[in-house]
Amino acid sequence: MTHKIALTFEDGVTRFIDASPSETVADAAYRQGINIPLDCRDGACGTCKCFAEAGRYDMGQDYIEDALSEDEAAQGYVLTCQMRAESDCVVRVPASSEVCKTQQASFEAAISEVRQLSDSTIALSIKGESLSKLAFLPGQYVNLQVPGSDQTRAYSFSSLPKDGEVSFLIRNVPGGLMSSFLTGLAKAGDSMTLAGPLGSFYLRDIRRPLLLLAGGTGLAPFTAMLEKVAAEGSAHPLHLIYGVTHDHDLVEMDKLEAFAARIPNFTFSACVASPDSSYPQKGYVTQHIEPRHLNEGDVDIYLCGPPPMVEAVSQYIREQGIAPANFYYEKFAASAA
Repeated sequence: MTHKIALTFEDGVTRFIDASPSETVADAAYRQGINIPLDCRDGACGTCKCFAEAGRYDMGQDYIEDALSEDEAAQGYVLTCQMRAESDCVVRVPASSEVCKTQQASFEAAISEVRQLSDSTIALSIKGESLSKLAFLPGQYVNLQVPGSDQTRAYSFSSLPKDGEVSFLIRNVPGGLMSSFLTGLAKAGDSMTLAGPLGSFYLRDIRRPLLLLAGGTGLAPFTAMLEKVAAEGSAHPLHLIYGVTHDHDLVEMDKLEAFAARIPNFTFSACVASPDSSYPQKGYVTQHIEPRHLNEGDVDIYLCGPPPMVEAVSQYIREQGIAPANFYYEKFAASAA
C-alpha cells in the first residue's frame, strides 16, 4: 500500500510521488528523483522543513525542538526527513522545482588545476565527462572525497559547470586532510570523487535588491551566483561586501572587478579586519553595510561565512530594526581532522 504525496513548489509546480507508510517523505522523494531540501536526515537541522497542507501523517519523536518547535508542528509544519504519510498528503516545499529536480549523485572527475591563491586559499578545478551530467543551483555545495581516505569535505562550487569542469575555493587549513593533499600531493590528472549537490543556500529569483555578504572562502558561492547573474542579467541592484582577516586573504579581486564590468547593477567592496592591514577599508563586514544596502527591509540578504560572522550580521540587522524580506545564510567551519 502506498500513498500519493503532492509536492507543491514555490514556483507553482506540483509533482506527485508514491510513499509507503514505512518510508519518510524525504526518502520517497529522493527515491523518485526529486531532490527536496535536505541535509542531516536526523531531524536536527530543520533544512527539510515544509508545510503539510492536507493529509494525515506521523512525525514520530526523533527530532529536536530547534529543528521544529511545538507551535510549528501544531500549525502543520513538518520535517520531511521524519514525516511518514498515513494518507494521501499535500506538502508545500519552500524551494523551486528547479533545485528539487537535481538528484544527489556520485561523480568521478580528475584534477585539472590546483592553484594556491594565497597562504590561506587554494583554488581547485576538476574536470570529467561525468560532470556534464552534474546539475546544481549556484550557491550549493558538494562533498569531495579526500583521495587516499574515506573522508569527505564540503565545498561550495565557485563556478558554474563549463565543458565538464567546475571549481572551488578551499581554505588552506594547516594540518587539514584536504589541505595537506592539495598542497603536498595533488597533481593534474589525479582522480577525485564528489557527491551532491547539497544544501538550501542557492540563488533564488531576483525580485528585489540583493545584499551579498562573504567571509573568507565564503566568497565561493557568490562567484557562482554572479556567473548566473552575468549571463541572465538583473533588473535589481546587487551589492557584495567581502570581508577577510588579513591582507593576503583577499583573493579573486580581479574576478569581482570583471563581474562589476559585466553586470550593470553590481557593485562590491572589500574589507580587512586586521588592525595591521594596509588595505584602504578596514574592519568587519557589518561596519561597511550602509542604510541604502538594506533598502528599508525590501532586500534579500545572502550570507556565507564562519559562524561568528553569521551571528554578528544577524545581531547587526536586528539592532538596525530591519526585517529583510528574506535572509539566507550558510555557516561553515574548517575541519583539520
